[in-house]
Amino acid sequence: MKGTINLVYYLVKPIIPRKIRFRLRRILVKRILKKRACRWPIDPDSGKEPEGWQGWPGGKRFALVLTHDVETAKGLQNCLRLMEIEEALGFRASFNLVAKDYEVSEEFRRELTKRGFEIGVHGLTHKGNPFRSELYFKKQAAEINEYLKKWGSVGFRSPSMFHDLKMLHYLDIEYDASTFDTDPFEPQPDEIGTIFPVWIYSEELKKGYVELPYTLPQDHLVFLIMGEKKIDLWKRKLDWIVSKGGMALLIVHPDYMDFDGSNHSDKYPAELYCEFLTYVKEKYTGQYWNPLPKDLARFWKENYSKKTGLRRGLHIGMPVYSFYDGDNRVMRYASTLRKRGDEVEIFALGRDPRIKTEVLDEIKVYRLQTREHKEKTSLRYMTQETLFLLKSFCHISKIQKRHAFDLIHAHSIPDFIVFSAAYAKFKGAKIILDIHDIVPELYLSKFHKSKKHIFYKLLLFLERFSCQYADYVIVPNHLWFEKITSRSVKKDKCKVIMNYPDDSIFYPRPRQRNDDRFLMVYPGTLSYHQGVDLAIMAFAGVAAKFPETEFHIYGNGLEKNILYGLIKKFGLEKNVFFKDEVPLEKIPEIIAEYDAGVVPKRDDEFAGEAFSTKILEFMAMGVPVIVSATKIDKYYFNDSVVKFFKPGDVEDLQKAIIELIENKDLRRQLAENALKFVENYKWSANKKVYLEIVDKLTSKV
Repeated sequence: MKGTINLVYYLVKPIIPRKIRFRLRRILVKRILKKRACRWPIDPDSGKEPEGWQGWPGGKRFALVLTHDVETAKGLQNCLRLMEIEEALGFRASFNLVAKDYEVSEEFRRELTKRGFEIGVHGLTHKGNPFRSELYFKKQAAEINEYLKKWGSVGFRSPSMFHDLKMLHYLDIEYDASTFDTDPFEPQPDEIGTIFPVWIYSEELKKGYVELPYTLPQDHLVFLIMGEKKIDLWKRKLDWIVSKGGMALLIVHPDYMDFDGSNHSDKYPAELYCEFLTYVKEKYTGQYWNPLPKDLARFWKENYSKKTGLRRGLHIGMPVYSFYDGDNRVMRYASTLRKRGDEVEIFALGRDPRIKTEVLDEIKVYRLQTREHKEKTSLRYMTQETLFLLKSFCHISKIQKRHAFDLIHAHSIPDFIVFSAAYAKFKGAKIILDIHDIVPELYLSKFHKSKKHIFYKLLLFLERFSCQYADYVIVPNHLWFEKITSRSVKKDKCKVIMNYPDDSIFYPRPRQRNDDRFLMVYPGTLSYHQGVDLAIMAFAGVAAKFPETEFHIYGNGLEKNILYGLIKKFGLEKNVFFKDEVPLEKIPEIIAEYDAGVVPKRDDEFAGEAFSTKILEFMAMGVPVIVSATKIDKYYFNDSVVKFFKPGDVEDLQKAIIELIENKDLRRQLAENALKFVENYKWSANKKVYLEIVDKLTSKV
């Protein structure tokens, strides 16, 4: 029977000498681990986001909740020293105290709460299972409630993690913390199976509380039972939780911490906990929310205490004239919708004509046509996009007949892609036109035409007609918002949603290389208006002064052969290198190895107002970035967060690169300032705006 051996161990535990207990527990842990290694310390199924998940406050990537179970009077004596460690590193925690096993003075409780920590109740005593019967627990609950009131506490954790989520409603609590995502070593090993809090409601009693499972292995298990000497297990599990955007809740016992270097066999060095907190602070600067358990419980109750299943998932289609798996903006939208329970279907380009449909991360992708790398003439440009429009219309209409769409989120370019949803709109679907680039100005830049050209005027007409046909229009920056709303759409049906970096992917990482070479990187499209040729010419002067420096280019485009020619012309074969294209999810690991990024775009009417999300991605990674001082970039940034150079000025770009090479302090300061700046420009902090648009449009569907 599940947990029987564990349970027997805990029943006889009080009469077994400590050394023998440790040996028996080690044998037990090894035996269980052989069977459960695939589910501990990480249970892959526990990372699923809860329904309607909107993220943590302030757009933080994850929540870090620190808790301490104080089992004995000796543990109580160590609490102040433990608090000092956390205070020094800027963290706060809760201390769960046993009511009757030792004296807890009012002075101690006052000191603890005055310093910003929290007190929870850890049972009346630390012996036995309080849930042995409902009658027994109800009797204990009355006394526990008295201590909760006396101590001003709102949280409970049961001794030895015994739990009964139904009986816990007898307590006057806002949260319980007696469960875990996965832990086969507990006496009651029935995990709750999630790294997120859970709202537990009683219809009978008409009251509820928030369940906070611990999600990091307990210190006692890791260091004393398993005998680990490093924090690798904690780091591994934490990094996984962060990747899932969950709650990292840790239990640390002051009873088992060695603050004096005594090397007792039943204690572990307090430095290990300090090392873990330092790891969190340095690796995930600005990315975590460190609430007290009561604050997290109140956040969860306010936002996620409604009964699940009331919201109907939407059916959403997205036509996009690009390769879906290479378009991080569209992938971000689709993933966000899918994670909250919507069904998303993508109508996109394909690289292999044999692959017509595929499923990527639970999202169905229709590959409607292949594409030449980039269209070289305006006629070819229009022909290919018109063909894609017709194919999109046919596919969307066919699906509409058997499974109606609630919303079509059409991604421009081209603007007239909105008409692929004509039949769906006729049947009641709403349409969002998401303008990634303003097409008329892009046409001028791409094909070097004047505003008098008939094709430019046609594109202006199509932009206006498309915007009016759509129910809502999204634009990617504030300059284009002013331009679009002055000529094509009313301001009340248009909103700015920038191409924000996905902070589940783009965040600071420790650098793996340890040499002193200065490496600069450009990842992106190789087109004329991106100005990569300017960066190569500037690097000629840089390499002459610093022969060991390198400039790495990731990307593809029409300009690639021209850029190869420039490298050869300036003799930069040992300094400037083209790198193979890599999947989107691999880009952050690559960027982390560079000393600086460069965004050298030109300042024509299109490029000067086109926002480059690469800048925000560099910022989110903590990599300083050299930026062309175009109109759009000066609108959002200043010299404290980026290193500007005059647009199109090769000599000034060269000076900017050299200054960053010579001034490490400037690089560090730019990176630090940029990390603070980008907090408000991450997807997690802004996706709510998009979801509000979607929900408002479909509220009557």
